Amino acid sequence: MSVTDIIREIQSLPKAERAKLIEYIHSIEEAEIPDSFRQGMADIEAGRVVDMEIALNKAPPSRQ
Repeated sequence: MSVTDIIREIQSLPKAERAKLIEYIHSIEEAEIPDSFRQGMADIEAGRVVDMEIALNKAPPSRQ
């Protein structure tokens, strides 16, 4: 069976069945994403990042 055949089969499914398939595919993708990547994305969203140029070229602030 080719990818084209699989796509045709998916397109012929009822809407509810396609939704189940999409949910399943997303669960597989989620399992393959490392936790360290998820943490990095959370840090970016929360603004806990430093521009690479600043990190490489400037001394970090001193802790008091």
